[in-house]
Amino acid sequence: MATREDVSFRSGADRISAWLYRPADPGSSGAPLLVMAHGLGAVRTMRLDAYAERFAAAGYACLVFDYRNFGDSDGAPRQVLDVGRQLADWSAAVDFAHTLAGIDRNRIGLWGTSFGGGHVIATAARLRVAAVVAQCPFTDGIASARTIPPLTIARISLLALRDLAAARLGNRPVMVATAGRPGEVALMSTPDSYPGYLKLVPQGQNLRNEVAARIGVKIIAYRPGRLAAKVSCPILFCVCDTDSVAPPEPTLRYAAKAPRGTVKRYPEGHFDIYVGDAFERVVADQLEFLDRNLKTVGA
Repeated sequence: MATREDVSFRSGADRISAWLYRPADPGSSGAPLLVMAHGLGAVRTMRLDAYAERFAAAGYACLVFDYRNFGDSDGAPRQVLDVGRQLADWSAAVDFAHTLAGIDRNRIGLWGTSFGGGHVIATAARLRVAAVVAQCPFTDGIASARTIPPLTIARISLLALRDLAAARLGNRPVMVATAGRPGEVALMSTPDSYPGYLKLVPQGQNLRNEVAARIGVKIIAYRPGRLAAKVSCPILFCVCDTDSVAPPEPTLRYAAKAPRGTVKRYPEGHFDIYVGDAFERVVADQLEFLDRNLKTVGA
């Protein structure tokens, strides 16, 4: 049977906490490995174990980590989301994967979802990896901002300015909700956002549904989809047709420019793909892609 152990590595001055899944049979040349992380303000306990268990059962090692300032990883202030630091965490995770015994260094891939789906595009554009899966990826900050009502944007911006001032003064961050109900001040407040977010939280756990508000004025400039044209390895875009927070239209345009891109579309929303029948379908498609483009490459 596949096994899971707690491991850690450094990113900058901070310790990153991760799970390392190993398949029952790594093969004579070592197992292929997926580096995996979550989306906006989310942590690995929010259903990433479900994906990693499926991948490990199919013969893949998985390194599943929490970003700095989130989950079980170190870093302060807590809940501060910084795009540059998160991309550095991805690079550190890839570097760490190359040091692991029993892993084929030529078969290291990336798997990211939502905001992490954008991160894997940006990471694969500058690092050598063997394959990439980008699930319901955040690809365009401008497009995602258009899903937020103007009044809510104004209220988030005020919180963000207060948070930036607090950071300059060395005070505690000013928070904004990650997911909220329509009309509430949250980074995601479409009708499916709050119930969809709750579906990802394990029963009995009380996770922090908030991030430092400064990201509210910075996220609009993040457009990782534009880097898809620079991803030279095979990349799978899993696109939700009714995605309310990471609109599918720009993702499909960016995916068309990826030299070795594959697109799979699903008639579900952003949060539906993590659970139920949609989860089963997307995992099956991802394994088919990985078996063609990661498991057999250089084996």
